[in-house]
Amino acid sequence: MQSPRLVATDLDGTVLRSDGTVSSRTVAAFSLVENAGATLVFVTGRPPRWMHPVAGAVRHRGLAICANGALVYDLHTERIVDSHLIHPDVLEEVVRRLREKVPDLSFSVEYESGFAHESDFLLGGWDSREVAGLQVGTNTLTSRPCAKLLALHPTMDPDILHAAVHGLVGDLVTATHSSGRALVEMSAHGVTKATALAHLATTRDIGSHEVIAFGDMPNDLPMLRWAGTAYAVANAHPEVLASVDHVTGTNNEDGVAEVLEKLYAS
Repeated sequence: MQSPRLVATDLDGTVLRSDGTVSSRTVAAFSLVENAGATLVFVTGRPPRWMHPVAGAVRHRGLAICANGALVYDLHTERIVDSHLIHPDVLEEVVRRLREKVPDLSFSVEYESGFAHESDFLLGGWDSREVAGLQVGTNTLTSRPCAKLLALHPTMDPDILHAAVHGLVGDLVTATHSSGRALVEMSAHGVTKATALAHLATTRDIGSHEVIAFGDMPNDLPMLRWAGTAYAVANAHPEVLASVDHVTGTNNEDGVAEVLEKLYAS
């Protein structure tokens, strides 16, 4: 069987271990992919400002589709090469609708470089450990185009919140979620990991049947459904596990590397 011409993989929870590292086995598997002449693409909800450690860990190889498809980032140069942003008038209307129906929400935004958040937005992950981002009012928050709008609720179930947000503003933005918190991520309408990946594949004359994709969370579902071959890691969200034909080992077991080694070993 011919090896896939493009490998697309999520990062957090998929190839990154629970401690945020990339194993030497996984790095070696990525080398096999590129040495075979295939295209390697990291497809992540992460913003570019979180990509520097990843770029170093994978030796600055490949491209990254960031912010759930809104930004394309070159890991060789660590620069944004394409973007699909949410316009301020759309941001204002989305926040207005959500705040009217779900008043306990707080908001933050990812710009092409940097981010901003409301004072009551509880920072998580890296942002809780570093002094970064601007604390601003809502009017300032929505005053310029952004790659991603995030809405956080203090108590709701993540899946229930996502369904509510989709019902209220699904005509304006594309909503998804990728963490255990009640945190919904919104991109420009129609922008997903799949749309960005499909565009990139088209520029290289690669069809979806020549693509293998790996993921673990609901924001990976459009990409997994588009790719000719789709794998979930064993630690994936139940909805993801139910949507794919193939399951590999967990992120901590180098499940992605296990599959790539079989496909690209000479």
